[in-house]
Amino acid sequence: MKALVIGATGISGWNTARRLLDNGWEVHGVSRRPAEGLDGMTQIHVDVTDREATAAAIRDSDFTHVFYCTWQRRPTEAENRKVNGAMLANVLDPLPATVQHVALTTGLKHYLGPFEAYAKTKLETPFKEQQPRVPYENFYYDQEDLLFEAARREGFTWSVHRAHTMIGWALGNAMNMGVTLAVYGTLCREQGRPFAFPGSQLQYEGITDITDAALLAEQLEWSAITPSAANQALNVVNGDVFRWRRLWGILADDLGVENGPHEPRSLEAEMAGQEQAWREIVAKHDLAPHELGELASWWHTDGDLGRPVETFADMTKSRSLGFLGFRDTERTFLSLFDRLREHRVIP
Repeated sequence: MKALVIGATGISGWNTARRLLDNGWEVHGVSRRPAEGLDGMTQIHVDVTDREATAAAIRDSDFTHVFYCTWQRRPTEAENRKVNGAMLANVLDPLPATVQHVALTTGLKHYLGPFEAYAKTKLETPFKEQQPRVPYENFYYDQEDLLFEAARREGFTWSVHRAHTMIGWALGNAMNMGVTLAVYGTLCREQGRPFAFPGSQLQYEGITDITDAALLAEQLEWSAITPSAANQALNVVNGDVFRWRRLWGILADDLGVENGPHEPRSLEAEMAGQEQAWREIVAKHDLAPHELGELASWWHTDGDLGRPVETFADMTKSRSLGFLGFRDTERTFLSLFDRLREHRVIP
């Protein structure tokens, strides 16, 4: 049980590495910068866009399981395909013969389409794994095809994990809505502004779901050691659904800020230039010295909350195969906020 986790500092990779360590695995984590809070993990600092360096770090190992939990954002989907396909290939090509299973983390853009063609096709919710691919460029499809071909060639089993918006512990992550909302709420409270939901009317009123990063980690480990999960694509969401119009007030109460009226707008635009204001909050409350840009991913939160379509996924396939993991979405958010306070990230 010797795991290689690609992207150990990201929200999915960090939580996966943490779970595997807690359950007795030998874990080696790949990242460009040091991963904190993962004592016992062997850290491999390499950029997986560098084919030769990646091969040198992997080829002479005896890993048994690989968990691929990273991606890089580019301005267009054509560039996303080129970069993210190459990154996965750089990991798959030099894998040793000892590898038994490779798990790939993707997301619900498998059903929604890439950012530049988002929700351009007719959508049926809840999303089910057997739905056909949408007719647009999508680096998730390239990654799946690379994984399927490598598995056929090398004889290992595979799994694909389609997560929704992930909420969990990880700082400096480009796609972390939970931390972003905690920071947004803190700024609103300190500046005497209401904590107003900034997304679309449909997202405010409609049904949606999320993925607790710890639940994804649970499913990743389960898939790696469970024969029934071999060679399966699997949705992974908490298992409950919610409406933001209700949950927003719960988050406001926990953050100690007034729950403002729904006001559709861009957080990325609104929060431009707030870096000094955040530094002053850090100094006032003796917080950990994180810059605003390290914590908040305004663009990603705008995309999540501004969706023009209803978005939630079905877990029947996983349940039928024996995965019974579940998370309470309210607790997912509130536990994260508690942890952010504990680590002096927010007051």
